[in-house]
Amino acid sequence: MKYIIFLVLNFTLVFVSFSQHLHCGTDEMHQELYLNRPGIRQKVIDNNIELENFTQQFALNYNQNIQTKGVISYTIPVVFHVIHNYGVENVSNAQRLDGLRILNEGYQKRNPDTALLISPFKAIAADCEIEFRLAQIDPDGNCTNGITRHVDSSTYSGFHNVKEIVHWDPSKYLNIYICNQAAGLAGHSLMPPSADTVPEWDGIVLQHSYLGTIGTGSVLGARVIVHEVGHYLNLQHIWGGNNVPNFPYLPVGDAGNCAFDDGVADTPNTIGNSGQNLSTSSCGSLDNMQNFMEYTYLNSMFTEGQKIRIHAALNSSMAHRNNLWSPQNLIATGLSGNTPICAVELEATKHYFCSGDSTVFTDLSYPNISSRTWIFQGGTPSTSTQESVSVTYSTPGIYNVQLSVTNALGTQAIIKNSFIEVFETPANRTALIEGFEGLTSLENSHWFTDNNTGTWAIANNVGRNSDQSIRLTNFNDFSGRKTSFISKPIDVSNANNLVLSFDYAFTKKTTTPTSDRLKVLVSKDCGKTWLTRKTISASYLSTTDSPISTTFIPNNSQWKNVSITNISSSYMTNKLMVKFEFKAGGGNNIYIDNINLFDPAWANIDENSNKKTTIFPNPASKTVTVQFNSKIDNPTVSIYDLTGKLVLKTILKDKANNCKLNIENLAKGTYILTIGQDRKKLIVN
Repeated sequence: MKYIIFLVLNFTLVFVSFSQHLHCGTDEMHQELYLNRPGIRQKVIDNNIELENFTQQFALNYNQNIQTKGVISYTIPVVFHVIHNYGVENVSNAQRLDGLRILNEGYQKRNPDTALLISPFKAIAADCEIEFRLAQIDPDGNCTNGITRHVDSSTYSGFHNVKEIVHWDPSKYLNIYICNQAAGLAGHSLMPPSADTVPEWDGIVLQHSYLGTIGTGSVLGARVIVHEVGHYLNLQHIWGGNNVPNFPYLPVGDAGNCAFDDGVADTPNTIGNSGQNLSTSSCGSLDNMQNFMEYTYLNSMFTEGQKIRIHAALNSSMAHRNNLWSPQNLIATGLSGNTPICAVELEATKHYFCSGDSTVFTDLSYPNISSRTWIFQGGTPSTSTQESVSVTYSTPGIYNVQLSVTNALGTQAIIKNSFIEVFETPANRTALIEGFEGLTSLENSHWFTDNNTGTWAIANNVGRNSDQSIRLTNFNDFSGRKTSFISKPIDVSNANNLVLSFDYAFTKKTTTPTSDRLKVLVSKDCGKTWLTRKTISASYLSTTDSPISTTFIPNNSQWKNVSITNISSSYMTNKLMVKFEFKAGGGNNIYIDNINLFDPAWANIDENSNKKTTIFPNPASKTVTVQFNSKIDNPTVSIYDLTGKLVLKTILKDKANNCKLNIENLAKGTYILTIGQDRKKLIVN
């Protein structure tokens, strides 16, 4: 075997696409590193020689027959650091746990597709006998759930500098960083000789979309974490290629790679592959295409030789890998010994959905939870003892969730009141006419907000031709944060054409360009999927002539109307929902008012089918009388043109059965007059 001196400070290139890979700029970064750190080259070379000698000696003494299969030999404390800017990279706890599941399956030979391993390699597929567990005590001795979250724009680059934000002692924890990008790659890692040389860079960086199979993750990319931890535990790519001082880079697929090796006897020499052909023989023997350290997306195994190399790394003092699983470190990180329950926490993949749908609950309590009991009000199953469980809700309503957890030192419980809202299907509302009048909050209204930190709330004494609107206080908000308010389902299955109209007001604080953005999305399936129908960004968003440096409260002239006409017929269902999503970017407050989901065909309303109100005369020219069949306190009357634009709105302050409206300022034409959910055709002549 040819043992090559590898300098693996490079960003490991994995799954950048499933048919090709990208250049990671390693040569340039090494040159910069050498300039900034004189002497690092020789230190890495010396470390590599020392670890290779130790590995060879360890392999000679390794008696595979006495190994107990299926028993965990090494437990490694893990902490996930989520570096985000309020974007999709701020992954859920459930996605993080799913990524940890994938990691453990790979190192314990529990991934189901081991059954698909081809026969030449199936017999040497290894259970590496390693368990990765979330740390339960942080470096300061406090309880932890094994995750930290930090807002920082470096998430968009994902280079080693993200480790400057937070870095738990690498001799005690495996640090895994989740970012928006990972230096243009799926992930990158340091091998022990390099990590020992530059300990402040020890750890793994992953792009968020390569973590787990749920949330932003995917089945195809989920095993990048297994590959990167392989490098962390001293495994090379199986073609033996990486940048090294005084040695050429060995790119995947290069014919010259047959002359080099990865230091493992039972992985055949290969040029490296990113394809799918399991019968490939690139160097005269069958390639181990299904190896986790290849570039294919067929990866599902380590070999017994790779297992020995991993175990050698874990028994070496190089980069303190031998301390990670030591009994004293497992006590220090909370993975053994007794610690009281620090927190009872839970998470659901969805908090709102239509009747008949499901959500997945996950127990996030810590530390060392040994058992749990769930109670799901209104759900099926109604109880469970599983860490993660899917629950179906068949009846509309608002429901509580209860979780009780136990560890060696006791039991604690939590009740989440009104945690789940289940909507009626089909929706019991057939129109969306919203001016936010009379609302004191969004609670018990037709609207709800998402779970982000920012809050949409009713704005009193501020509106477009009205007394109220909905406002997001954005004056002191963090750039990058996304916050939404969402309608409950609407039945528009009888519509032929839809126009969504609304008014909004927004301004900047200074003349400096901002990155604020308003998006309007629609869902045809009760929030399972969303389609963007309108995006208003940056300078196009402002409704004022100049910035306002104080908290923005618009007057009646500082509003704009938006009319959206690109809602296709496939969205005219009984589960339509509308979402207004705002991304903060340094601007001032934003207000929204007079939301109207409108079918111009409603101008042909059957007057005989709508008896709650009557309008006369009709046609009219100067005034129209609105008559109610029963007394209504302070009703709001709105008039829309056939594009869905609000042209008149007033609150009738008296309690009479009929009231007069002045319409002499309206142009000739056909309009829709609405009172609550009632609609009447009005002709102005």
